[in-house]
Amino acid sequence: MKAALTSLVRSARHELLSFDNPAGALGHGIPEPFLEFAGACVRTAAAQTPTVRRIAPRHGLTHLTAPWLSPGAARVTDSIPFKMLVADRRVAAVPLDLELHYNGLLLIRDPVVVQALVRAHRSWWDTGDDLTGQAIPGALPVHLQPVLQALLAGLTDETAATRLGMSGRTYSRRVGQLLTALGTTSRFRAGAEAARRGWV
Repeated sequence: MKAALTSLVRSARHELLSFDNPAGALGHGIPEPFLEFAGACVRTAAAQTPTVRRIAPRHGLTHLTAPWLSPGAARVTDSIPFKMLVADRRVAAVPLDLELHYNGLLLIRDPVVVQALVRAHRSWWDTGDDLTGQAIPGALPVHLQPVLQALLAGLTDETAATRLGMSGRTYSRRVGQLLTALGTTSRFRAGAEAARRGWV
Protein backbone atom coordinates (compact mmCIF):
# COMPACT_ATOMS: atom_id res chain seq x y z
CA MET A 1 0.00 0.00 0.00
CA LYS A 2 2.81 2.43 0.86
CA ALA A 3 4.47 1.53 -2.42
CA ALA A 4 1.26 2.24 -4.37
CA LEU A 5 0.76 5.64 -2.70
CA THR A 6 4.42 6.58 -3.17
CA SER A 7 4.30 5.62 -6.84
CA LEU A 8 1.08 7.58 -7.38
CA VAL A 9 2.44 10.74 -5.76
CA ARG A 10 5.74 10.51 -7.61
CA SER A 11 3.97 10.00 -10.93
CA ALA A 12 2.23 13.39 -10.68
CA ARG A 13 4.00 15.87 -12.94
CA HIS A 14 1.34 18.55 -13.42
CA GLU A 15 -1.38 18.28 -10.79
CA LEU A 16 -2.30 16.41 -7.62
CA LEU A 17 -5.81 16.70 -6.20
CA SER A 18 -6.94 15.34 -2.85
CA PHE A 19 -9.78 15.03 -0.41
CA ASP A 20 -8.17 14.57 2.98
CA ASN A 21 -9.19 14.58 6.62
CA PRO A 22 -6.15 15.20 8.84
CA ALA A 23 -8.18 14.14 11.89
CA GLY A 24 -9.63 11.05 10.21
CA ALA A 25 -6.92 8.67 11.40
CA LEU A 26 -7.21 9.63 15.06
CA GLY A 27 -8.51 6.95 17.35
CA HIS A 28 -8.04 4.17 14.79
CA GLY A 29 -4.76 2.83 16.15
CA ILE A 30 -2.84 3.59 12.97
CA PRO A 31 0.92 3.27 13.60
CA GLU A 32 2.72 6.57 13.79
CA PRO A 33 5.22 5.67 11.04
CA PHE A 34 2.31 5.44 8.57
CA LEU A 35 1.02 8.87 9.67
CA GLU A 36 4.51 10.31 9.17
CA PHE A 37 4.68 8.59 5.78
CA ALA A 38 1.39 10.27 4.76
CA GLY A 39 2.79 13.67 5.71
CA ALA A 40 5.94 12.97 3.72
CA CYS A 41 3.79 12.14 0.67
CA VAL A 42 2.15 15.57 0.87
CA ARG A 43 5.53 17.30 1.10
CA THR A 44 6.90 15.28 -1.82
CA ALA A 45 3.91 16.13 -3.98
CA ALA A 46 4.15 19.82 -3.16
CA ALA A 47 7.87 19.89 -3.95
CA GLN A 48 7.62 18.28 -7.39
CA THR A 49 4.14 19.12 -8.69
CA PRO A 50 3.21 22.64 -9.88
CA THR A 51 -0.46 22.36 -8.85
CA VAL A 52 -1.46 20.74 -5.57
CA ARG A 53 -5.03 21.25 -4.38
CA ARG A 54 -6.08 19.73 -1.06
CA ILE A 55 -9.55 19.86 0.51
CA ALA A 56 -10.31 19.03 4.14
CA PRO A 57 -13.56 19.05 6.14
CA ARG A 58 -14.14 22.06 8.38
CA HIS A 59 -14.45 19.93 11.53
CA GLY A 60 -10.84 18.86 11.06
CA LEU A 61 -9.62 22.47 11.02
CA THR A 62 -7.95 22.31 14.45
CA HIS A 63 -5.91 19.34 13.23
CA LEU A 64 -4.52 21.15 10.19
CA THR A 65 -0.88 22.10 10.65
CA ALA A 66 1.49 24.29 8.68
CA PRO A 67 3.06 21.33 6.80
CA TRP A 68 -0.40 20.30 5.59
CA LEU A 69 -1.30 23.83 4.53
CA SER A 70 1.76 24.80 2.55
CA PRO A 71 3.14 24.73 -0.05
CA GLY A 72 0.31 24.19 -2.46
CA ALA A 73 -3.29 25.29 -2.16
CA ALA A 74 -5.72 24.16 0.52
CA ARG A 75 -9.41 24.74 1.19
CA VAL A 76 -11.90 23.59 3.80
CA THR A 77 -15.52 22.65 3.18
CA ASP A 78 -18.36 21.53 5.43
CA SER A 79 -17.63 17.92 4.45
CA ILE A 80 -15.75 15.75 2.01
CA PRO A 81 -17.37 12.79 0.25
CA PHE A 82 -14.41 10.42 0.80
CA LYS A 83 -10.62 10.46 0.89
CA MET A 84 -8.96 10.52 -2.51
CA LEU A 85 -5.82 11.32 -4.50
CA VAL A 86 -5.83 12.05 -8.23
CA ALA A 87 -2.56 12.38 -10.15
CA ASP A 88 -2.53 14.32 -13.42
CA ARG A 89 -6.19 13.42 -14.03
CA ARG A 90 -4.96 9.96 -15.12
CA VAL A 91 -5.11 7.79 -12.02
CA ALA A 92 -6.92 8.03 -8.69
CA ALA A 93 -6.51 6.29 -5.34
CA VAL A 94 -9.59 5.84 -3.16
CA PRO A 95 -9.53 3.97 0.19
CA LEU A 96 -11.48 0.72 0.16
CA ASP A 97 -13.47 1.97 3.18
CA LEU A 98 -13.56 5.53 1.71
CA GLU A 99 -11.90 6.90 4.87
CA LEU A 100 -8.43 5.49 5.56
CA HIS A 101 -5.73 4.66 3.02
CA TYR A 102 -4.19 2.49 5.73
CA ASN A 103 -7.01 -0.06 5.32
CA GLY A 104 -6.28 -0.62 1.64
CA LEU A 105 -6.92 1.34 -1.52
CA LEU A 106 -8.32 1.04 -4.99
CA LEU A 107 -6.31 2.44 -7.90
CA ILE A 108 -8.61 3.72 -10.65
CA ARG A 109 -7.38 4.27 -14.19
CA ASP A 110 -10.67 4.27 -16.10
CA PRO A 111 -10.73 7.75 -17.71
CA VAL A 112 -14.49 8.20 -17.26
CA VAL A 113 -14.37 7.40 -13.54
CA VAL A 114 -11.25 9.52 -13.01
CA GLN A 115 -12.91 12.46 -14.78
CA ALA A 116 -15.98 12.08 -12.53
CA LEU A 117 -13.72 12.23 -9.47
CA VAL A 118 -11.97 15.33 -10.82
CA ARG A 119 -15.37 17.01 -11.32
CA ALA A 120 -16.39 16.11 -7.77
CA HIS A 121 -13.18 17.67 -6.48
CA ARG A 122 -13.76 20.82 -8.55
CA SER A 123 -17.29 21.16 -7.16
CA TRP A 124 -16.09 20.94 -3.55
CA TRP A 125 -13.13 23.22 -4.35
CA ASP A 126 -15.40 25.93 -5.76
CA THR A 127 -17.46 26.02 -2.55
CA GLY A 128 -14.51 25.82 -0.12
CA ASP A 129 -12.81 28.49 1.96
CA ASP A 130 -9.22 29.24 1.00
CA LEU A 131 -6.52 28.37 3.54
CA THR A 132 -3.48 28.74 1.29
CA GLY A 133 -0.48 29.98 3.23
CA GLN A 134 -2.40 30.34 6.47
CA ALA A 135 -1.35 28.80 9.74
CA ILE A 136 -3.88 27.69 12.31
CA PRO A 137 -2.98 29.43 15.57
CA GLY A 138 -3.04 27.15 18.56
CA ALA A 139 -3.59 23.97 16.53
CA LEU A 140 -2.59 20.66 18.08
CA PRO A 141 0.68 19.44 16.51
CA VAL A 142 -0.01 16.42 14.33
CA HIS A 143 2.42 14.14 16.18
CA LEU A 144 0.53 14.74 19.45
CA GLN A 145 -2.95 14.03 18.10
CA PRO A 146 -2.81 10.23 18.62
CA VAL A 147 -1.41 10.80 22.12
CA LEU A 148 -4.35 13.02 23.05
CA GLN A 149 -6.79 10.43 21.74
CA ALA A 150 -5.07 7.72 23.78
CA LEU A 151 -5.28 9.83 26.94
CA LEU A 152 -8.95 10.58 26.34
CA ALA A 153 -9.62 6.86 25.82
CA GLY A 154 -8.11 6.15 29.25
CA LEU A 155 -5.46 3.77 27.90
CA THR A 156 -2.51 2.84 30.07
CA ASP A 157 0.80 4.20 28.82
CA GLU A 158 1.94 0.70 27.88
CA THR A 159 -1.22 -0.09 25.91
CA ALA A 160 -1.21 3.31 24.19
CA ALA A 161 2.45 3.00 23.17
CA THR A 162 1.81 -0.46 21.72
CA ARG A 163 -1.26 0.66 19.77
CA LEU A 164 0.54 3.72 18.42
CA GLY A 165 3.60 1.69 17.41
CA MET A 166 6.10 3.62 19.54
CA SER A 167 8.32 2.88 22.50
CA GLY A 168 7.16 3.56 26.03
CA ARG A 169 9.84 6.23 26.36
CA THR A 170 8.68 8.03 23.20
CA TYR A 171 5.07 7.87 24.34
CA SER A 172 5.94 9.28 27.78
CA ARG A 173 7.92 12.09 26.17
CA ARG A 174 4.99 12.98 23.93
CA VAL A 175 2.57 12.96 26.84
CA GLY A 176 4.89 15.51 28.46
CA GLN A 177 4.89 17.60 25.28
CA LEU A 178 1.10 17.45 25.16
CA LEU A 179 0.73 18.53 28.79
CA THR A 180 3.16 21.40 28.18
CA ALA A 181 1.21 22.48 25.09
CA LEU A 182 -1.96 22.47 27.20
CA GLY A 183 -0.30 24.36 30.06
CA THR A 184 -0.92 21.73 32.73
CA THR A 185 0.77 18.86 34.54
CA SER A 186 -2.52 17.00 35.14
CA ARG A 187 -3.80 14.44 32.66
CA PHE A 188 -7.35 15.06 33.85
CA ARG A 189 -7.04 18.81 33.31
CA ALA A 190 -5.42 18.14 29.93
CA GLY A 191 -8.64 16.54 28.70
CA ALA A 192 -10.74 19.47 29.88
CA GLU A 193 -8.36 22.00 28.35
CA ALA A 194 -8.21 20.11 25.04
CA ALA A 195 -12.02 20.18 24.92
CA ARG A 196 -12.05 23.91 25.72
CA ARG A 197 -9.66 24.56 22.81
CA GLY A 198 -11.77 22.49 20.43
CA TRP A 199 -9.06 19.86 19.95
CA VAL A 200 -11.55 17.05 20.59
